[in-house]
Amino acid sequence: MLDLRRLTLLCEFARRGSIAATAAALGYSASAVSQQLAALERETGTALIDRTSRSAELTDAGHRLVEHGERILAMVETAESDLSAHAATPSGRVVITAFPTAAIAFAPVLARSLRRHTALTLRLRQSRSGRGMREVRSGEVDIALVDDWYGHTARVSDTLRVYPLLRDPLVLVVPRRHPMADPSNPVDMRRLREEPWMATPDGEPSRLAVDRLLAEVGGAQPVTWEFEGLGTILGLVAKGIGIAAVPALALAAGVRGIAVRELPGEPITREVKAVVRGSSVNRPSIAATLRAVHVAARYLAADLAPVRFSATDG
Repeated sequence: MLDLRRLTLLCEFARRGSIAATAAALGYSASAVSQQLAALERETGTALIDRTSRSAELTDAGHRLVEHGERILAMVETAESDLSAHAATPSGRVVITAFPTAAIAFAPVLARSLRRHTALTLRLRQSRSGRGMREVRSGEVDIALVDDWYGHTARVSDTLRVYPLLRDPLVLVVPRRHPMADPSNPVDMRRLREEPWMATPDGEPSRLAVDRLLAEVGGAQPVTWEFEGLGTILGLVAKGIGIAAVPALALAAGVRGIAVRELPGEPITREVKAVVRGSSVNRPSIAATLRAVHVAARYLAADLAPVRFSATDG
């Protein structure tokens, strides 16, 4: 009979591409992973990994077993969820990963909603955009809050479920003493092209949105300042260093001393979604946490739709 723990290691190896990466992801030593995979090969009576002095990759038999393994592990989790569903009381630990602005915005409502479940422990951690879905698929986390600028999460595997939460528009933020802070002045993006713009580094999703915004008005001078983290950018806007366009969800950080204006024309928005394994949704702890996520999304959506602030202190 196949050992489920070894089957999990093989599936993780298929996702990570190396024994070292598999060991790092699961908290084992590389030698322990190698030994367990070798034991799995003895159980199956066939070579699953083609090893060389510098690399290792799945054999054809390895690929076939991974396909079976992913279905088997999903069925095991479904069975566990079905059994635990009858317990009715949410308990245990739920791990959520979220991109940074979502982690900051969702955390207060999640904490309030879940504190009545005294047997439930929540761990909310931040991850870079693009990693959340992989971490849910691999089992590292239970729920991922992901941002989607181009509808990419609509195309996911059959093992994952995606729940739309809210639409997050890009907004203009300027210092309180900036001329555009006055709501009587219409926002003219062409007049703002020569301003000192601040944005996240090239290649970040929010940076691509800013570049698209500026391209629609004929482009702008190269972004003068690049900073990791939208909270950092908002803080610098408040100090009068420059201006920026950020997703409205970033305003949940409560930065004071900035003015927020709705951008003219068709809004550039991202969708915020929750991703979870379909095999786990009936587990009481997951179901309760998903309900709390949707409650938080409704509160936040009410604040964001529409964003028509002329100025704000935070």
